[in-house]
Amino acid sequence: MQQFLEADQRSESDKPQIVIDQREDQLFDDYFQKYGAIVDRRVLSVGDFLCSSRLCIERKSRADFEQSVIDGRMFSQLPNLVANYERVVVIVEGVLDEERLSRSSLLGTYATLIADFGASLIFTRDKESTAELVYHFAKHEQLARKHPMRIYAKRKTFTISQNQRAIVESFPTVGPKSAKALLMHFGNLENLAKASENDIAAVNGIGKKKAKVISNVLLYAYDQDEDKFSEL
Repeated sequence: MQQFLEADQRSESDKPQIVIDQREDQLFDDYFQKYGAIVDRRVLSVGDFLCSSRLCIERKSRADFEQSVIDGRMFSQLPNLVANYERVVVIVEGVLDEERLSRSSLLGTYATLIADFGASLIFTRDKESTAELVYHFAKHEQLARKHPMRIYAKRKTFTISQNQRAIVESFPTVGPKSAKALLMHFGNLENLAKASENDIAAVNGIGKKKAKVISNVLLYAYDQDEDKFSEL
């Protein structure tokens, strides 16, 4: 409780910023804000939490971690993570009642993740302990080490078309499927930027609500004061 009271009394410049992927549980917002972090939700192209320009965290439940090893997702996600961030942390959260992988397969995966990809692997009990750990990573990176926040992945290894999709995916409410639909419909970013709200709404799967949000982002005048927490 004392920690939370002290967090409320800090100035904005003394609070780390944590960027959360839109698909993560809303509970994380509550936990981070109690610790005194500034929370920013985005559709992230890689990772689940960003703690600085160099540190990205991928969170998986134990069941999802095992499934991602079985279906190969873990080994397609890791190259993107390490290509874009200097420090990558994989958090495996919770207790699995019944393991679907043998001990040998799990240990081999842990070895691959750490030795081949250079990622860190940490186990937590639940969402609250995950949030506490992520908060302290962000605090260390931004306040102790003075690493700035960079919202978007570097995308060093991706094609121009993948970079275009990443830009469109960064818009609020827009995920990979909607981004592809918009780019297929308009052909390029210039045509999307010039499109009216009604034209955007006409794209399959977008509709009026998403179109209004997208149009607002495209037309809104940049405000430096609003952006003051993007580089801590």
